Amino acid sequence: MRIEKCYFCSAPVYPGHGVMFVRNDCKAFRFCRSKCHKNFKKKRNPRKVRWTKAFRKASGKELTVDNAFEFEKRRNEPVKYQRELWSKSVEAMRRVEEIKQKRQARFILNRLKKGKELEKVQDIKEVKQNIHLVRAPHTGKAKQLEDKMVQKLQEDVDMEGES
Repeated sequence: MRIEKCYFCSAPVYPGHGVMFVRNDCKAFRFCRSKCHKNFKKKRNPRKVRWTKAFRKASGKELTVDNAFEFEKRRNEPVKYQRELWSKSVEAMRRVEEIKQKRQARFILNRLKKGKELEKVQDIKEVKQNIHLVRAPHTGKAKQLEDKMVQKLQEDVDMEGES
């Protein structure tokens, strides 16, 4: 049993699911659902359809170069079954998946940081342009009144201290 990838959107196609289209030159295309099959028949390019994995990778929204992808490549070499080898490979697959998830999360956070920085710069620029809306006209006067009151109180305390 092998989990194939959808030709159009790169989603996993489990055994007994999806549609398989075989062209006249014997090239087999697997699709996870009819949506992908219909888009393929309409000759749409997966790199231009926004919901596909190919679009996300082409536009830099997902990790494209990583050593962990090397493990996903198909290997057609028959290997004699050994229980130890099988358990080690299953454990290695889990570990590779964990590493890949961490790297993808870090990539997404770094990608979002740039947007947050740009947003911050735009916000600062907007506040500087419209500072008159933010700052009340009497803001400086309140501070001056407070300073005068403090001075008067200090003078009163000094006079009482002298008497």
